[in-house]
Amino acid sequence: MSIGYWSTLDTAIGPFTAVVAGDGAVLASGWTGEVGELTPLISPSLLPGEVKHRRDLGPVTTAIREYHAGELDAVDEIEVRQRSGEFRERAWDVLRTVPAGKPVSYAGYAELAGNPAAVRAAASACARNAAALFVPCHRVVRTGGALGNFRWGVNAKRWLLDHETPRA
Repeated sequence: MSIGYWSTLDTAIGPFTAVVAGDGAVLASGWTGEVGELTPLISPSLLPGEVKHRRDLGPVTTAIREYHAGELDAVDEIEVRQRSGEFRERAWDVLRTVPAGKPVSYAGYAELAGNPAAVRAAASACARNAAALFVPCHRVVRTGGALGNFRWGVNAKRWLLDHETPRA
């Protein structure tokens, strides 16, 4: 039976919980203090048989702290593991290349993911993303700049985008 681990940290926008595989790859994460909100988001093929609390998840915990403290690229090299269809997995990989401070529209995201006509599928990839922050779905906005939806709330999305906006 595989074992995963979870930890919750306090951040400027509330508790942030991450669930990792035994090797440390992020399986799910988001702004919640309830691990039970995250485990259903993990693909059944990746879900550990048991998920245990651990105060510190090593590089993942460090990256979460550093990102919220202003080191915006701290999460970039953390391994993430998600499973779904081919388009969605590609879209998640592409999303990790969208730089902080440079949000894209859903249409632009669909184009980056290789199918400009797949705007709804791109939006669905954002909605089904289990690894918030590490796969930065908050960086996708509506055409014209409106925020759009976010699993962890529009206020959290606004904070994240403001946090990533370069200061003059």
